[in-house]
Amino acid sequence: MRYFFESVVEKKEKGYMIRIPFNVWEVSKHRDVIQGEVVLDNRIIECELLPIDKGNYEIHIADNDAVNVEPGITHKILLHITGSLIRMDQNSPYDFEHPIREIDSMKVIIQPEDGLCGQACVAMLAGNTIAEVISVMDCREWQATMGRMISALNYYGIDHSDVINYTEGRDAVLPKCCILMEKMGRFCHYLIHYDGKYYDSNLGVLEEYDMSKLLGYLEIKCN
Repeated sequence: MRYFFESVVEKKEKGYMIRIPFNVWEVSKHRDVIQGEVVLDNRIIECELLPIDKGNYEIHIADNDAVNVEPGITHKILLHITGSLIRMDQNSPYDFEHPIREIDSMKVIIQPEDGLCGQACVAMLAGNTIAEVISVMDCREWQATMGRMISALNYYGIDHSDVINYTEGRDAVLPKCCILMEKMGRFCHYLIHYDGKYYDSNLGVLEEYDMSKLLGYLEIKCN
């Protein structure tokens, strides 16, 4: 997967570092030092993701790659982490050409208990039950990460962008259909935006949404 966000390049004791505005464990199965690459000022740069604590990471780029990068100002950054998703689509009866359904409408699903918002989002998109999605994702309350949700989308043949956009509370023009992520304490809360409305497994269908709470979104491709 690829991750689009804005950040600054800072000179630190460990070298030139870039703060990552999301928890890497939320989107990736990797741990410890992670190899990746970034597109920075239209240049592709190999990099390492160095752990800080509990899934928080910084990107380290070599000194010679940082020479032509202006430090301390905001840059648009595209990070690519290879092989970061859990595979759960090997025995799927679906694919992107034959999805479980065409997304041309949305019905809200209220989660039966806290901590199932990620599974509820996948269930809304797939037109399935939360129980079925839990069995596919193999995770229960508070265990659904964006990485597991994307893997479940792949299982159901639900096409999506290969880039997660991190807005960190900035105004954004949302695509017709997407999964929204908002920070909620140690966890993320997930909900669906579809055709101008917001489908929240806690609150039901909302006509408006406070974009200052938005951490980022993943576009779901639909007609």
